[in-house]
Amino acid sequence: MRSAVHNRMLKSVVLIFMLLLSSVISIPSTWAAEHRPKGKAEQKAGVDLAKSAVSAVVMDAATGQVLFEKNMHEKLPPASITKIMSMLLIMEALESGRIKLTDRVRASEHAASMGGSQIFLEPGEQMTVDEMMKGIAVASANDATVAMAEHIAGSEEEFVKMMNERAEQLGLKNTHFKNSNGLPVAGHYTSAYDIALMSRELLKHEQILKWTSIYSDYLRKDSEKPFWLVNTNKLIRYYPGMDGLKTGFTGEAKYCLSATAKRGDFRVITVVMGEPTSPQRNAEISQMMDWAFSQFTSKTFYKAGQVVEKVKLDKGNEPSVQLVAADTLGVVMKKGEKSDAYTKQITFKECKAPVKKGQVLGAVVIYKDGKEVGRTSIVAANDIGKAGFWKMFKRTVDSWLTFGQAS
Repeated sequence: MRSAVHNRMLKSVVLIFMLLLSSVISIPSTWAAEHRPKGKAEQKAGVDLAKSAVSAVVMDAATGQVLFEKNMHEKLPPASITKIMSMLLIMEALESGRIKLTDRVRASEHAASMGGSQIFLEPGEQMTVDEMMKGIAVASANDATVAMAEHIAGSEEEFVKMMNERAEQLGLKNTHFKNSNGLPVAGHYTSAYDIALMSRELLKHEQILKWTSIYSDYLRKDSEKPFWLVNTNKLIRYYPGMDGLKTGFTGEAKYCLSATAKRGDFRVITVVMGEPTSPQRNAEISQMMDWAFSQFTSKTFYKAGQVVEKVKLDKGNEPSVQLVAADTLGVVMKKGEKSDAYTKQITFKECKAPVKKGQVLGAVVIYKDGKEVGRTSIVAANDIGKAGFWKMFKRTVDSWLTFGQAS
């Protein structure tokens, strides 16, 4: 009798255990969705954006501050977003005077052979740099990109070396280029964060927006073969304030976009990679933009290159040197936050000639409630050599003669 009772009790315990086990196994399908740990940026932002994207980032263009991120350092194929770096090198070549907008660029056999998005350049056909840039920025033209790469560096291979060198200079840790246009190839990758940094650097050349903000236009307009361009970034037309920057798509990379929009003085960069469809890409970029503009604003203290101080220069050809901000310095604030909570402190070294343009001579630091929240170096605005004996002698005599006089 005792044995029978014992067996019944044991069966009951086993049954209860099995029921508990089955309920535990079924929990993750509902419980995990509500209780899974969020990523660092999700927790920081308190929002769940870019649900369909493999990776994403929202960045303040002025300061480079990340406002939201999802897998932002993951290495992924970028497709035509690659052209952001290509356009950056073109803009830098324009700024340095190496090339001009009116230069005629000849399409080689190699450039004309590119597939994918193109403006159908014929081998030997020539267009101006301005026209080529329109083709790259609006139509994402692979052939125009390669033609410009060859025009600047002599060959696409040499241009790609320049791209990788520039990536290293910008501190891009998860980027390596194998071509100038983003056509699929092994070992060609970047990350959402690196794309945002490239985009921020490109936007320092404001002329780029002349092309990226075009929704539709013509190439060869007055020729026998006019070519109608329509921007691959449809949000240029439909999202208020959007004026760039670059789309991308391949079967491997899926739908990618680095977008920028401006409201007042607040410019935002948003990047998504690996979106399953173009409509989802556009919807999630729009949602990220809406969130950023509704939650934040920015205050810029100094723009890159803006004069911060003018200080005396000991024994210089010139009596003083202008110190300028090495980079844009500002803060991102929550809507409604008071800007007077921020203070700035300027420090600089004793300045002695000679000085070189770009030489670091001090810093500007921004504080909030005594805590550092931003800084940039201040650098010499131009080269100033050491003064000769007679200039120093004259300067000394002048100081004697004017001693005690009101200025």
